[in-house]
This record gives sequence, C-alpha cells and structure tokens, in this order.
Amino acid sequence: MQVAEGSECYGVLSGHCRKSKYKDVCYVVYTGDTATADSILEGAHRRFNIRLNQPVKFVFLRRRYLVEASLYPHFTLLGQSLGSLFLGWEALMNCVPDVYIDSMGYAFTIPLFKYLGGCRIGCYVHYPTISTDMLSVVRNQNARFNNAAIITTNPLLSKLKLAYYYIFASIYGLVGSCSDVVMVNSSWTLNHILSLWRCSDRTSIVYPPCDVQTFLDIPLHETNNTLEQTVVSVSQFRPEKDHSLQIRAFAKFLTKTTGQQLQPKLILIGGCRNYEDDQRVDELKKLCQELGIENRVEFKVNIPFEELKKHLADATIGLHTMWNEHFGIGIVECMAAGTIILAHNSGGPKLDIVVPYEGNITGFLAENEDDYADTMFHIFSLSPAKRLEIRQNARQSVKRFADQEFEETFLSSVEQLFK
Repeated sequence: MQVAEGSECYGVLSGHCRKSKYKDVCYVVYTGDTATADSILEGAHRRFNIRLNQPVKFVFLRRRYLVEASLYPHFTLLGQSLGSLFLGWEALMNCVPDVYIDSMGYAFTIPLFKYLGGCRIGCYVHYPTISTDMLSVVRNQNARFNNAAIITTNPLLSKLKLAYYYIFASIYGLVGSCSDVVMVNSSWTLNHILSLWRCSDRTSIVYPPCDVQTFLDIPLHETNNTLEQTVVSVSQFRPEKDHSLQIRAFAKFLTKTTGQQLQPKLILIGGCRNYEDDQRVDELKKLCQELGIENRVEFKVNIPFEELKKHLADATIGLHTMWNEHFGIGIVECMAAGTIILAHNSGGPKLDIVVPYEGNITGFLAENEDDYADTMFHIFSLSPAKRLEIRQNARQSVKRFADQEFEETFLSSVEQLFK
C-alpha cells in the first residue's frame, strides 16, 4: 500500500498498524521531507502522540518543490496540480504499489497510478482542491485570502478567473472520479466531493482519527483562578486559518473587560511549515502591537504534544476562526480537553462537531469580530457550574471521533481494495 506524503498519513497508518487485519501488507509512504525515517517517526510521536507498531518504509522524493504554492504566484491550483504529476511520476518510478491511497489531495496523480501503474486507488480527501464555495466567492466578487482585491474590483478579471475555476473544477472532477474508493473527513467535504466527482456509490464519511482519550484523561475542575484564565487557539499558521480575526476579536473582547478583575490571555498555538509561515507569525505579532495587546497575546510555535496538552488543560475557551473549515481536529481536541469551544459558524464545526449532544449545548459558533468578542464575554460571564456542564457535554460528544472509530470506518471502507 502507498500513502501520499504528509502529516495526515500518520493517522491513516496508525489505524492499520494497531490492527492485525492486513499484517502481511508492506506499507510505504512517499515523502518529500529531507529527513530520515527515524526522525519522521519520532516527529509523529512528539507532535501527534502516535507510535507505529508495524514497520513502514519511506520513499524519499526529490521534486516536492514542484507542488509548493510559492512556485506558482499565478494559476496556483493548476500549477500545483500539474507539478503533482511530475512528483507522482517520480514516486511511481521508485515504487509501483498494488494499492495507492492519496491522503494529501493530489487528485491529478490518481489516473497516473491507476492507468500507468495498474494500481487500485483509494483517496482520503481532507479538503477539496477546489470547492463550490470557492466558485461562489469569485462569482460574487468577495475578497478572500485566495481571491485578491485587484480581481474582486475588476469585473473582467473576475469573469476570467471564474472561467478558469470552472474549467479546473471540471478536470478535477474527472481525475477524482477515477478513484475506486473515496473517503472524506466531514459532511462539508462530502457535499463538495459529491458535487464535483459524482461518485456517490464509492464515497463515505470517515472522520479523521482524533486522540481524544489523551485529552479526556485531563481532569475537569468546576472553577479556575479567574485572574489567569486563557483563550487558546490551536491551528497551523496558514492564511485560511484567519488568526488576524482571532486577534482583532480578542482586542474587542478586552475592551469589554475594562474595569473588571478578569485578565484573560490569548495563546496562539500552531505549526510553521516554512519561511512564509514564519513571516505570517511576525505579521501577527505586529498586529498585536498595533492594537496594543502584545502583552496579552502569546505565540507558541511547533511546541511538543505535552506542552500543548498543558495549555489546553488550563484554558477556558478554545478559539477557532477558519471559514469553512473542512473538519477541525484542533476543535475536537479542545473540546476533549475541557475547553469551551468557540468556532466559525460554517463547515465541519457547524455540521459535524459543535452540534447538540442529546439536546444539550456543546459549544458556541460565531462569524465576525463582534460575534466572537460578544461570545467570549458571554462565556466568561457564565457561572462555573454552567461552564462545567457545557464542557462535560462536549466531552461526551467527541467520543465519536476517537481513534477506534476511525480504525473501524477506515478499514471497512478500504476493504474492497484488498480483495
């Protein structure tokens, strides 16, 4: 079996390695990391608390730069997708698998492995390369991180980009439909993949593996020291995560606490993948200075798993602001750890995660700066008993995202690939 390169593959592999169903299968991971196999496995344990009990072989690829977004300042989606073909060819020349499972979203490699490599194909789609939401953003000329203002203000450029997106979406649908098995990580992703790939007979939801038990082991306390309560955000420092919204909303929230004993802090926890992410963190720090809240905001970059656990155990609120987050493992972890989640009213959080449990509230949703600021103030205004009730409801609700649930649904979905 082959699994595409990336952090998500560890979750996929962990499910297999804890089972003995396919104990005679040789597992191979294509990776573009410039690291050793031991360091990759150690990184999986340090950052994701995952140990593999079955040997895994790594095939190291030299052309990962071909799928880096920075290489394609224009027509990025097309450039990365075409680049993945060359990267996929390199992978195929190094090792031809019987079963190829793409967990990185390189859909353009699917026909390559299926028709030239003769492989059976599975996909685990975390986020569609293009979605109907992206089409609507361009159609309505809305400014987003992937739709520059220069395009939104120019009707001609908007029409040209919309045509480009429609053509790309059609090709994306064709290559994706070549899959024998399609797994998606949420209801939001399911809706988009069904619309674009049109293969409902082969598609199912497989919620990603969340190490909820590790966080559920953290004891809950009804009260905390109100002078040291924190708001914690857990997500990579990528543009779509919209950390600037978190900072601006937190600044507005602080104006509501003036004159009160409450002195909360915002802790931004996340990973930086490259120089661009490091620069993004620097810009966020400058924003904190501009808003005069630099003393109330901390940045924790690429921290160990145990340190992450401690911050979540001490936090009152778990904050998440990405619009149309496809799922939100960080949200699940926050809820399992006992924080009161405040996420964006869209995507996976709205449809799958922050939903009532047995009719009881499990968290809160918001859409803009004012919503987030008001809701943070509301949460801190709740009685300790009420907050404890919400935290307990949330903990019960996220047990459906546990590793064991993932293992069962994943193995059931890929079973036909091994027949």
